Amino acid sequence: MIPVIIAVLGLFLGLFLQNRKDFPTEKAIKWTNYYLLNIVLPALALLYIPQIKAEWALLIPISAAWFTFILSWILFGTLGKIFNWDRGLTGCLIIVSGLANTSFLGFPIVEGLYGREGMPIALLIDQGGSFLLVSSLSILVGSLYSHQEGKLSSIPLKIISFPPFGFLVGTMIMSILEIPTPEFLLPLLKIIGRTMAPLALFAIGMKFSLDFDSLKSRYFWMGMGYRLILAPLLVWLVYRNFLSEESLTFKVTVLESGMAPMITGSIVAINFNLRPKLATLLAGLGIPIAGISLLAWYYLLG
Repeated sequence: MIPVIIAVLGLFLGLFLQNRKDFPTEKAIKWTNYYLLNIVLPALALLYIPQIKAEWALLIPISAAWFTFILSWILFGTLGKIFNWDRGLTGCLIIVSGLANTSFLGFPIVEGLYGREGMPIALLIDQGGSFLLVSSLSILVGSLYSHQEGKLSSIPLKIISFPPFGFLVGTMIMSILEIPTPEFLLPLLKIIGRTMAPLALFAIGMKFSLDFDSLKSRYFWMGMGYRLILAPLLVWLVYRNFLSEESLTFKVTVLESGMAPMITGSIVAINFNLRPKLATLLAGLGIPIAGISLLAWYYLLG
């Protein structure tokens, strides 16, 4: 509970500092995002990914995160073309709505509702699903939807040169070859990893601004509708064919699919300049709104 309180304090600190004239808000946002993407994400990759062991039974809950992200890409990519949305809007909705907050929000909720028995499943979905996605496909989407016309050749270099992606590839090789992360690095990596939630919320707080026009935006509600309702509904309809509806694995998988938009996903969208205000709203308002929808899903799952 203490990490959650610290993270929320980070949000309020960001909200407080954004309006102070003597505080360099834009520079603080730039350096915070740099630290999160170039130091924290690689540290978390080195901490968690080598621990994942490839087993077929584990792929079912992990695949739910990939399933909902790819569906987000198909859905918002198609809608963007039909309604001629700008690329920034389409990319923002794909990334932020496609990634669920399976750790900062998901872990305490799963533990609170299902006890410690549900935590290994939640951890698996987060590390093998959400975390891998934010370090790989979200970077691809960000690169594709932020590029200027005529510069397609620069996209592979942009992806490869992004530090989280390089560390992801390296740590996946470690996982396949069963090479563990050196023990002496683990304490440092854990300390760095704990700074993710408070600093991500701090960055959100510094950019967060709420007005009635924002709440009336159909794009905001489309993103929230997909993340909180459609994504878990589709997971429930599809995955009950592979898992018993009474099993803990099924319940945790569906519930994790209905978490609010991932804060780190919004940071990626902001980094690629994909509708930063919308990305901030989806991540910032998603958490309190998800409280209602998650309660409904909990009772529907039994």
